[in-house]
Amino acid sequence: MKFANEAGWDRIARVVLGVVLLVVGFGVMGGTGGTVLGIVGLIPLVTGLVGYCPLYSVFRFRTNERRGEPSQA
Repeated sequence: MKFANEAGWDRIARVVLGVVLLVVGFGVMGGTGGTVLGIVGLIPLVTGLVGYCPLYSVFRFRTNERRGEPSQA
């Protein structure tokens, strides 16, 4: 994907975190706190599935390598 700014490990971590937050928010906890936690869990889940994080773009940060460019150490 041309606009992907997340590496594979970053995407996996986000999806796992998002699923955990959804399960805890909507399954374990109840009330307003559970709903808020579940909604917050959607953010890492969606960004992990898509591979693009808007905050990474704002701060010009990326965890994946750009193709065709040398890596900066």
